[in-house]
Amino acid sequence: MSGSMSASDRAEPNLTPILDMVFQLITFFMLVINFKAASVDLNLELPVIGSAMPSESEDSDVMVLNIDKDGRLRVYGEEKNVDAYIAQEAQLALRKARLTDPELEPGGELPRTVVIRADKATPFGLLNHVIRSCQSQGFRKFQYRAMTASEA
Repeated sequence: MSGSMSASDRAEPNLTPILDMVFQLITFFMLVINFKAASVDLNLELPVIGSAMPSESEDSDVMVLNIDKDGRLRVYGEEKNVDAYIAQEAQLALRKARLTDPELEPGGELPRTVVIRADKATPFGLLNHVIRSCQSQGFRKFQYRAMTASEA
């Protein structure tokens, strides 16, 4: 009987499809990770505001600026030149915005929201320099981050 299985022949499951599925799931979760959390500098001591409310509109296109107490801009843990970094980001935002509005000119209002996370000890003059630099490049939407009294 050539069709029957002998005692030495064993049926083993084919693991290739399940390994393929596991690899696809790992790849999917790596692609959908929220990289915005990495842009937040946790070393900053944000100002405390008793009546701070969460922002109602969470834009997907944001630029997070972490400003330490000495007015230095830190992005993903690296110190950057304020004016050069904002100009670079404005060029990227302009190219992206031109996909939907080809008439948009440099210096025009960019749709990207600037989220400013400044240390509570940052002098206003240094913070104002960052805001003016953003405005000169076309950024008009700003959000400021602070801590509530319960978070402090």
